[in-house]
Amino acid sequence: MTSNSDFEPRIAAFFCNWCTYGGADLAGVSRLQYPPNIQVIRIPCTGRMSPKFILQAFRNGADGVWVSGCHPGDCHYIAGNLFARRRFAIMRNLLEYCGLEQGRLHFSWISSAEASKFQETVIKVTESVSNLGPARFLLKGMEQVA
Repeated sequence: MTSNSDFEPRIAAFFCNWCTYGGADLAGVSRLQYPPNIQVIRIPCTGRMSPKFILQAFRNGADGVWVSGCHPGDCHYIAGNLFARRRFAIMRNLLEYCGLEQGRLHFSWISSAEASKFQETVIKVTESVSNLGPARFLLKGMEQVA
């Protein structure tokens, strides 16, 4: 058994191509330091992201999931992030009902010019998931793939 101090979480990070992905790129170009625990998946818009992606990330062994896109009102596709905000509020409640601790699923709004906010958020997300330890999340009828 690994103690939480030795635990390095695996975090699936779904980033909007137009905003958060650009913020991550700017953080890298600016040589800002942040934990390397995220696996970035670039998506066209958070509004087009299926909640099934979150479930699949946990089924495939992610200890946490982070979804981030444009600020409300600044979506490249007009209102995609507003749809995402509603969808993921429901998704968070569903996952909590299924036994997922609240600190494993994170949502944020980061623009392509906010490199320091990206850095702060990745640190916060990583610390939150690290404090919970390894995920032991299974939905009824879904076996963990070894």
